[in-house]
Amino acid sequence: MQFTRTLRPLAGRSHPLPGIPATHEVLGTPLQGPWPEGTEVLTVAMGCFWGAERIFWQLPGVVTTAAGYQGGSTPNPTYEEVCSGRTGHTEAVLVAYDPTATDPERLLKAFWENHDPTTKDRQGNDVGTQYRSAVYWTTSGQEAAARATADAFGQVLAGAGHGPVVTELRPAQEAGPFYYAEAYHQQYLHKNPGGYCNHGPNGYTCPVGLLRQDEVPAQQDVLPPR
Repeated sequence: MQFTRTLRPLAGRSHPLPGIPATHEVLGTPLQGPWPEGTEVLTVAMGCFWGAERIFWQLPGVVTTAAGYQGGSTPNPTYEEVCSGRTGHTEAVLVAYDPTATDPERLLKAFWENHDPTTKDRQGNDVGTQYRSAVYWTTSGQEAAARATADAFGQVLAGAGHGPVVTELRPAQEAGPFYYAEAYHQQYLHKNPGGYCNHGPNGYTCPVGLLRQDEVPAQQDVLPPR
């Protein structure tokens, strides 16, 4: 008879990790808020958060970005705990943006085009549940964009002979809180220009302009509770 050992989730801690900076190293904006009225928040996960965060802080309309952990059960986890696979979290990037200057479809275009959404729990040589692909939305408009772009990009990949998109799609409220990663992870590739990056164009184009204005649900819960 074969027995499978199940590892219990880690307990974590009741307080945030110490030393999280107040200001974005590149954009000069508040890293943890408060942000201008109307700012919307979307969280994406696409492998190592170092390269992923850099992609988004360069996009027009982005107010701030942050590296962190989301989608698991351990409160306020450390990097080492997340890498153990026992917290359930992804390495995630919080993207706070001005919806009058950009929109979820354009942000998600960058998401889909800069990683491989067909590999479960891995990106290249980075393997583990913390490297899974995910989108966690905070508004119904973001949900509509996530589902539409996932379907459209999946068709592009299928047409090129690739497997199905395995990206986790769910509301941030269900995925759980976004926990800010340690200070050294924030804007890592700005502080370490020659540092490890596993992101870049995957060679495929994600269609945008998929949603007509009358198809986008009214915006709700623009900012998650803090």
